[in-house]
Amino acid sequence: MERRVSSFTVLAVIAAVAGIAMAMQAQLMGHLDKSVGTIESVFLTYGVGAAIIGAIMLAMRGGNLAEWQAAPWYAHTAGVLGLIIVGCIGYATPRLGLAVTLTIAVAAQFMIAAIVHHFGLLGADPEPMDLSRLGGMAAVLIGVWLIVRQ
Repeated sequence: MERRVSSFTVLAVIAAVAGIAMAMQAQLMGHLDKSVGTIESVFLTYGVGAAIIGAIMLAMRGGNLAEWQAAPWYAHTAGVLGLIIVGCIGYATPRLGLAVTLTIAVAAQFMIAAIVHHFGLLGADPEPMDLSRLGGMAAVLIGVWLIVRQ
């Protein structure tokens, strides 16, 4: 009898791979930031990423860029937010350390995600705040405090 992996498991593994890549990227961005500066390191990071994804899209015969107008206007600000993310992480990591930088960043992500979902912002499906989520936020804040305290 063949066992099937649940879609949650697959998605959780994908999310974990993203977390691993973010930690590795933050450390590497810190090296670039120290070597060439913040703006230059963001340029190098996005330039290499653009070249790779451009090659992949060419191999796929252009991807699906013809439908770019179908997304809401605010979705096109994701690239700007990516610049902010990469720049801030690259700047903070060599100064705060990898664990502290990512602990604060992930805590901020969790808090904003809960607010975005609570109010249904940016096209998110509303998920009302409840005691469980508030407790989770409190636990995250305690975790941040435990990691960043000297």
